[in-house]
Amino acid sequence: MSAGEHDSGDVLVRVEGRAGYLTLNRPKALNALTHAMVLRLDGALAAWERDPAVETVVIEGAGERGLCAGGDIRAIHEDARTGGTASADFWRDEYRLNARIARYPKPYAALMDGIVMGGGVGVSAHGTVRVVTERSRVAMPETGIGFVPDVGGTYLLGLAPGELGVHLALTGAVVGAADALLCGLADHFVPSDRLPELAYDLARTSVHGALARHVQTPPPGELAAAREWIDRCYAADTVEDVLARLSDSGVPAAKRAADLLLAKSPTALKVTLASVRRARRLGPLERVLEQEYRVSCAALSSPDLVEGIRAQVIDKDRAPRWSPATLAGVGAADVDRFFAPLGDRELRLAGPGPLQEVPW
Repeated sequence: MSAGEHDSGDVLVRVEGRAGYLTLNRPKALNALTHAMVLRLDGALAAWERDPAVETVVIEGAGERGLCAGGDIRAIHEDARTGGTASADFWRDEYRLNARIARYPKPYAALMDGIVMGGGVGVSAHGTVRVVTERSRVAMPETGIGFVPDVGGTYLLGLAPGELGVHLALTGAVVGAADALLCGLADHFVPSDRLPELAYDLARTSVHGALARHVQTPPPGELAAAREWIDRCYAADTVEDVLARLSDSGVPAAKRAADLLLAKSPTALKVTLASVRRARRLGPLERVLEQEYRVSCAALSSPDLVEGIRAQVIDKDRAPRWSPATLAGVGAADVDRFFAPLGDRELRLAGPGPLQEVPW
């Protein structure tokens, strides 16, 4: 790939100065990822890994609305509804890309402006330099569509301080810059009007030098002041007990969190809690991605995924009919089936060697 080369299409790829730039280019779809986009990103990263002219990689989103809103869930809905395999094939390559980003041997700078959700977290929050702005809206909202956080989301949320990650995983709550920093989903705050200059500087100086010119203190967040009730309530053993603690806490924000949980898929809530807690014990990211692949594939045959996407995205009636409809209806065996081995369909990732030391 020659310096300055541009692609037309859903991923724009160019080299300028010492940096390679990846621009997600589906602004009308909030830069939602397709399988072709994942393969294009992975191919560019593989090429730049061996290219001495590229010292830093920068990923950004086209348009004004955000880096990436996730995967193409309409396509996932159709695949799940018809019993297809396209989603499993997509996730296999997407999770490989997430692992590549996490162990990339060069600085990987993600400009997490605007909406960064689901798969958008996967292509940004595993990087070495993660920049949020006052417009950032970061979330793993999967339980609202009958799905479970993936793309290494259970790994990242499992590492968040106290029970903050469990709170975000179960509720799908959207966080701004300060709270993304607190939860370990980002590293630096830069005002959005300075992002173009930061991106320009990354092509011309070191990452440290570029950041030093632009990083500022973010506006205050909300989660730090909520740690007491979050840590106490979400430390409960079961989702039912979490709900009881939230409802009985006497804290208005905790009661609002309980109301959020009551609207989510009961099955997704129980599988999500198990996923985050198992992720904490699994060790490296690769092992967690392998677990997430089992869970995601199992979700394809769950009625809640089809119903959740129908209610939130297709028909937009916001009235999903979950099956089972209550937490009491979801037994241990129902949860365990999401973690069952896939035999020859398993995702097997390299590792678990140490993360690359990235020269800044």
